[in-house]
Amino acid sequence: MILPQKHSATGTTIFTVMSALAQQHNAINLSQGFPDFPIDERLAALLGEAASTGYNQYSPMPGLPMLRQAIANDFKKRYDLKVDADNEVTITPGATYAIYAAFTSVLQSGDEAIVLEPAYDSYIPNIEMNGAKAVPVPLAAPTFNVDWDRVKAAISPRTKAIIINTPHNPTGATWTREDWDTLADILRGTDIAVLSDEVYEQIIFDGKEHYTVLQHEELRQRSFALFSFGKVFHNTGWKIGYCIAPPMLTQAFRRIHQFLSFAVNTPAQYALAQYLATAHDGLIWKMMQQKRDYFLELMQQTPFTIHRPAGGSYFQVAGYEHISDMPDLEFAKWLTETCGVATIPVSPFYSNKQDDKLVRFCFAKKEETLKAAVGRLMSLKEARITS
Repeated sequence: MILPQKHSATGTTIFTVMSALAQQHNAINLSQGFPDFPIDERLAALLGEAASTGYNQYSPMPGLPMLRQAIANDFKKRYDLKVDADNEVTITPGATYAIYAAFTSVLQSGDEAIVLEPAYDSYIPNIEMNGAKAVPVPLAAPTFNVDWDRVKAAISPRTKAIIINTPHNPTGATWTREDWDTLADILRGTDIAVLSDEVYEQIIFDGKEHYTVLQHEELRQRSFALFSFGKVFHNTGWKIGYCIAPPMLTQAFRRIHQFLSFAVNTPAQYALAQYLATAHDGLIWKMMQQKRDYFLELMQQTPFTIHRPAGGSYFQVAGYEHISDMPDLEFAKWLTETCGVATIPVSPFYSNKQDDKLVRFCFAKKEETLKAAVGRLMSLKEARITS
């Protein structure tokens, strides 16, 4: 049997590789982006309440009306944005699914989509599975700002989409209002759709504000805004996300969604709807900022270089030029096996495997986890390892 090659990615994802290596060597896992602390007891209780009160069958295809309305109310409260719960909000089994469904809504064979790299590893396979071509545009390490001239140069008559990620995985970089204005200037007069991956939108630091594409009136009309409850409420295993898009794009999105999953976990939708309406205080960033700051303070005792503190997300990128000249993948594996701390190398986030000698740490962990991990990294203080 000859099976079709749907995308160019090969082998197992770097997240699976490093987590398996961490388990094999009993390493502290700061690689994959999931918390090791419990969710709010109130949210957990609501999940049980949902099952015991009959929310156990298929939900409507767009999602439970109560959850879609709770999302609309939440965006009104936090951003002063009017969102149509019926015609602009679709609940999905996770944000990664929503990214695929959004790409599938607008791409067909022969199209092109621009990807800013380093990039979350699902983007390019999603584009290629739709018969389209990914056009990578590198961000400039170590600040990872956008080179707008390169974005302009990447646009062709075949360009149908561009995907944005803010706060950014893997680097923690964030977009400003000026970035959105510049993108709007570039896209004006085209039919290019924007996919805005904003799964870390409530995890932003240092008194800054998150600017969602939905706040940009011009771009909103061409955009799929993609979100994740898993990142906001530390329940990544629930796999509940959502897409907010104007009615025309929502209709296209739902035409795909109804034949992929149709319905999404009903008890979890009920629990999230009730939690958003009654208990959610929207202050997750305070807890995560404390974790980031604590991690950065600890890391001062190591030879790693922090070029720029993460502006948002679960992640902090660090350089290891004072420790080794190994390629980043080799170094990450060595660090796991030798020091007992698992990280993610940044090169797998580039299609050409560009290696800037950087690794990504996840600081969405208990303080004792972070302290134990950095305690192990301190053993590198006097070391210099060569490949």
